[in-house]
Amino acid sequence: MSYFGELTPRMAAFREELLNAKPQVCVERAVITTRVYRERQDQPLALKRAIMLREVLAGMSIFIEPQTLIAGNQASSNRSAPIFPEYAMSWVIDELDEFERRDGDVFYITEENKRKLREIAPFWEHNTVLDRGLAAFPPHSRLYYDLGIIKSEGNITSGDAHCAVNYSGMLRAGLGDYKRRAEEKLAALDLTDYRNIHKSYFYRAVVIVVDAVRAFARRYADLAFRTARQEADEARRAELLEMSRILSKVPYGPAESFREAVQALWLTHLVLQIESNGHSLSYGRMDQYLDPYYEADLAAGRITAAQADELLCNLWLKSYTINKIRSWSHTQFSAGSPLYQNVTIAGQTPDGRDATNPMSRLILRSVAQCHLTQPNLTVRYHRGLSDEFMRECVEVVRCGFGMPAFNDDEVIIPSFIAKGVKPEDAYNYSAIGCVETAVPGKWGYRCTGMSFLNFPKALLIAMNDGVDPASGTRLCEGTGHFRDMESFDEVKACWDKVIREMCRQCTIIDATCDMVLEENTADILCSALTDDCIEHGLNMKEGGAVYDFISDLQVGIANLADSLAAVKKVVFEDGAVTPARLWEALEQNFEGPENERIRALLQAAPKYGNDDDYVDNLVVDAYNVYIDEMKKYHNTRYGRGPIGGIYYAGTSSISANVPQGAGTLATPDGRRAGEPLAEGCSPSHAADRNGPTAVFKSVSKLPTEEITGGVLLNQKVTPQMLQKEENREKLVLLLRTFFNRLHGYHVQFNVVSRDTLLDAQAHPENHRDLIVRVAGYSAFFNVLSRRTQDDIIERTEQAL
Repeated sequence: MSYFGELTPRMAAFREELLNAKPQVCVERAVITTRVYRERQDQPLALKRAIMLREVLAGMSIFIEPQTLIAGNQASSNRSAPIFPEYAMSWVIDELDEFERRDGDVFYITEENKRKLREIAPFWEHNTVLDRGLAAFPPHSRLYYDLGIIKSEGNITSGDAHCAVNYSGMLRAGLGDYKRRAEEKLAALDLTDYRNIHKSYFYRAVVIVVDAVRAFARRYADLAFRTARQEADEARRAELLEMSRILSKVPYGPAESFREAVQALWLTHLVLQIESNGHSLSYGRMDQYLDPYYEADLAAGRITAAQADELLCNLWLKSYTINKIRSWSHTQFSAGSPLYQNVTIAGQTPDGRDATNPMSRLILRSVAQCHLTQPNLTVRYHRGLSDEFMRECVEVVRCGFGMPAFNDDEVIIPSFIAKGVKPEDAYNYSAIGCVETAVPGKWGYRCTGMSFLNFPKALLIAMNDGVDPASGTRLCEGTGHFRDMESFDEVKACWDKVIREMCRQCTIIDATCDMVLEENTADILCSALTDDCIEHGLNMKEGGAVYDFISDLQVGIANLADSLAAVKKVVFEDGAVTPARLWEALEQNFEGPENERIRALLQAAPKYGNDDDYVDNLVVDAYNVYIDEMKKYHNTRYGRGPIGGIYYAGTSSISANVPQGAGTLATPDGRRAGEPLAEGCSPSHAADRNGPTAVFKSVSKLPTEEITGGVLLNQKVTPQMLQKEENREKLVLLLRTFFNRLHGYHVQFNVVSRDTLLDAQAHPENHRDLIVRVAGYSAFFNVLSRRTQDDIIERTEQAL
């Protein structure tokens, strides 16, 4: 018996079934969507999207697993991934025969389904969001995209996500109330104003979509009823009849019990992921909105704690059934097929009191029991969080599946308020996707830009007078070549000039993606469930939300820090290597005895992650240049209604450090060409030699109040380390010090030994349940590519 207990037999059987399921490619949505787009080409976008969702929900396969207490499936079988042809089809056709041969994130597809996709492909040629997005990029900005300096494929090929809708309001009122509001707004429109004609499409679309979700729920209600009539076991028959009753009521009507709330939550969450090719669709502060149902049912004797626990486990298992297939190039940036469905617990109430409640603890317990990669669990830390709850969190950390992550109220709430978020909303923030944060139910359609800027490659281009050294392409005006520089101030000047231009290009690429997505997709249910889209008559892409802030993502922060320190120390202070000779060593990838000697000097220079102001202050200054430039720009919703419309920094690089490292030449920190970059804001592999406290101190020097998009820190400890109670207590104290005194933003832990990871590479069949924290998310180790596995193996193991 584990610390948190075990899954019930049927949930254990369900989990086993899901782990044994081969990820398939499902074509049902693609075929139905193509038919609707062909037949409805003349329809306004909002109506076409609503009709598409209605037809998909009416025509897709549905089933109810024999173990489940809640109904709803995304695709024709569990763990199958739908194809979303309106976003991209070219890579799908190009890679059809490669899905099963991938080095990680393998998918299987039948020959019949290949035939169906090839059959519909001609309709989508030059007709997808990706096609239009690539064509829309300004030519010079397209160079940054093509050369892999700024990667935004995940943006231009993804739907609404990186948000949490107003699940609390939906449960209280039911979707029928959203339909009523849309109908009232529609009836009140003065259609002599052309802008109101546009709004009328949105309101009509909301009505169509709500009715479609109601009909979808009733399909399951009917199926549950038919299944119950054939069920011999009385207890199971009663469960199916109750399921049928609930699905006849929710999510169209308000939920009035815990069971109804969980079913309504799941079906709505599911439909949002059928509606568009999104990810990072998060559950928000689930403990806050589910606890009233739970405690009321407990008091009335309608449910026991054990039954509620099983229901939550069921929800997590259903969350794991959702899957997404990406192009291979995008897969390398999101290794492990992550969906980033984040659940946030704890934190504070608007008046600053501790918000933990019985549901907080039940969520902790059930997530630990399931031991899966979904949901992505985040704990909101604050000074008033009890030691008892902190110890429970550490026990979950000990389970070894990379959860929970910790986000710090003491940094995030003031940062939001400073940017114009109302205090009561700032206190209600939740984690979205990885470490990004937003106000659930009030934020725009994505809280992150998904444009990955390669900082180390930017430094090489700056040192090369604005020319990409890999391709020889001039990207921007520089300040001269590093070979001819005589002081470190000249290095800082070249970085200042080039990174400002790259920041500008990030904004151009991001704005182009947003423009094309707004013109070609409209996700109606997601917008309807986000305040105040119905009030404004605008979907989220058009500026319907209350708030709209975006973070772009910066990759290789530690490499930038270590490179700047090495150049300053080895070249300009010690004079051990001339600029020209160092550049030659970089061009030659440190090959040969003399270049190896130079590399050793670079590696011996001060390293970020050791609480050394020499290097830490260099990266702070360099990062501040980027942040200063970013403040000049706005997103496409700026001035159209939402509060904000600005950009800020973020370090949630997902697994981008591996592919962007593969495309980056040798760097002055001693890293060889092609090797992974450092992930998040974590130190480079084996560079952090002074323990976790020193790492925390280095990270805390970053301008975290400006990196509101997330300061992602991964740490790794061995399972043996946390076996001792004294070490677990040390970890609690260490976390409190990091957050209370150093004002850290975020941290999460891999609890796995190097030996275990190496054995899992050699004998994957013996480690099917091995889960690792990749970046701001967890993944099964065996599904990762070899490069990503190696990257995780090489991370520093910390001692407490």
